[in-house]
Amino acid sequence: MTNDDQDLGLSLFEDEFVRPHNLEDHATIANFFDDDADAFKASLIESDETDVRPLDTYSDELRYEALRRLTYIQWFRKRISGGWTKKNIKPLLDEAEFSRNLDRPAPSWRTLAGWYSAYKNNGFAVEALIPQHHKKGNRKNKVEDDVHYFWRAMHEKYLRKERPPILSSYAYYCDLITLANRRVVVGKLKALSQSSFYYRVSKLPPYEVDVARYGKQYADRKYKPVGAHVRPTRVLERVEVDHTALDLLLLDDNLLVLLGRPYITALIDSFSKCLVGFYIGYKEPCYESVRKALLHAMLNKDYVRQKYPNVSCEWPCEGKVETLVVDNGAEFWSKNLEQACRSIVSDIQYNPVARPWLKPLIERFFGQLNQKFLASIPGKTFSGTAELEDYDPEKDAVMRFSTFMELFHKWVVDVYHQGPNSRGDHVPILMWKQGVREFPPLVYRGDDESRVMIDLAPTTERVLGKEGVRFAGLSYTSGVLDEFRKYNPPSGKSQGVKVQVKIDPNDLSKVYVYLPGRNNYVIANAVDPDGYTLGLSLFQHQTNRRFQRRFNLSQIDDFALAEARMYIESRINDEVEFIKNSPKSKKKISGMKKLARYKNLGSDGCSSVSAEAEVHKTCQVEGKLESGVEAQQLFSILDDWDSHVADWDPY
Repeated sequence: MTNDDQDLGLSLFEDEFVRPHNLEDHATIANFFDDDADAFKASLIESDETDVRPLDTYSDELRYEALRRLTYIQWFRKRISGGWTKKNIKPLLDEAEFSRNLDRPAPSWRTLAGWYSAYKNNGFAVEALIPQHHKKGNRKNKVEDDVHYFWRAMHEKYLRKERPPILSSYAYYCDLITLANRRVVVGKLKALSQSSFYYRVSKLPPYEVDVARYGKQYADRKYKPVGAHVRPTRVLERVEVDHTALDLLLLDDNLLVLLGRPYITALIDSFSKCLVGFYIGYKEPCYESVRKALLHAMLNKDYVRQKYPNVSCEWPCEGKVETLVVDNGAEFWSKNLEQACRSIVSDIQYNPVARPWLKPLIERFFGQLNQKFLASIPGKTFSGTAELEDYDPEKDAVMRFSTFMELFHKWVVDVYHQGPNSRGDHVPILMWKQGVREFPPLVYRGDDESRVMIDLAPTTERVLGKEGVRFAGLSYTSGVLDEFRKYNPPSGKSQGVKVQVKIDPNDLSKVYVYLPGRNNYVIANAVDPDGYTLGLSLFQHQTNRRFQRRFNLSQIDDFALAEARMYIESRINDEVEFIKNSPKSKKKISGMKKLARYKNLGSDGCSSVSAEAEVHKTCQVEGKLESGVEAQQLFSILDDWDSHVADWDPY
């Protein structure tokens, strides 16, 4: 064996039909076949049909031939005496030639006997009379190749995460065969043709191939059986919700500038397949879009007739949702949605990952919306840049946002709800009306409508203090909150009482506060003398605050601030060094603070009482002050002065 052969791991004398042993990573594929190459080759040949196939699984031509043979057998069985031999069959063949019940030409006696034998041996099953033409001819491999090299090519080139093309695997296989035949004089191996190689690869177990090339998760998802959900029996029993970006660019109504692609949050009733609610806007999918879509689904839609008079039909979809089917988006796992569904929605069903068939209606609606409604509107976008070609949706966009909303209502109410499906056995609005007649849903009117709007509002916890309730830098208060705080002690270490607060993201002029011990929410108005919060949304307020902070920071001279702080630090250090190195000792003298007040020591006066100290020193020299007695009397006079001026009325 040469060094090159050793590098390739080849042996010129090894059994060419032995499976290689370096396929640990793909043992499941190798084990699919038997341990020898003959079993592998046999697996590539169409297997004999040991079990009789049902007759209706064959082609019309083969079924006709089987029934023709059965007709002959039945005709001869009624007339033959004894066994199915030449002596007994031959005399009946002449009579069969003139029979109107049999097709001509008649078979030979030997062919007829063979038919009857197969028919009898298979329990008189007509399937046994199917012609076996597919078993004719030589079905063995014409090329006696080495399966070892085929598996090396599979393992080292094809069954990899990089997913190289099959053509490169075939070239690698041919190179292995060529190198193996380099020093062989007699009995050289012949490589498979390209078509034979491709055919052999196509016979590999597809699941194991996908595991090796794409990973187990992809293979499990690809070959997982598709299930189905239990069909609901009434409207709003099961409602699917999801988001998507519309394939359309819209314009601003007044400025006529391009706004971009809006998002839609839609809710589809599984029983009737009606669109029961939606929200279209430019905010990315969040709880707020889900909240608005839920409100639209649950409340009455009389606004359609008033706002869009061109809509001919009614939109009767409203009521309480029993089960809300969602995916695993972050907005659907929010605490606000879970808390709101305790009273508004009976249950939330989270759709498992990689099981789209459990939420098919909402995906189908999005497809119909893009294909049947948006397809012909100028400004439509495409999923890929290759599909655009010479079409520029930004230049061709002409649809204003208000016009689009009118047409969208028209399409949903007058087209989508009123039209049948592709099979013609389902009309959404008819199914809705039928479901309402049998099991009418719970609807919201009057105070219930207001309660739903409050319950779906985002909830947060705040402390009720002297300034009332604070949220996003704003204060909210009312007389009820003030009275409640008077008679309720603070919660824990906080300076006030912890309360639940609901916020309307579209109107920050008021909040709803739930006080412990009460059965309803209390409205607290914003402390806003300038009217800033009237009609102000949370997003607008957050944007205003963000830009205000940016403006303030942009006006700050960071260099000057740093220089001033460094100067302060330097002066402090200098002062420390001055005191440490001063020959005068730092002493504490009683009454110095009063003396400083007497000398009017301050920002607009002197900074030292040293002049008084000089007078004090001179008096000591002249003997007028003895042992500081007179100094104590002076300080006593200053104390009396404080008591006198304290009683004076201010002017």
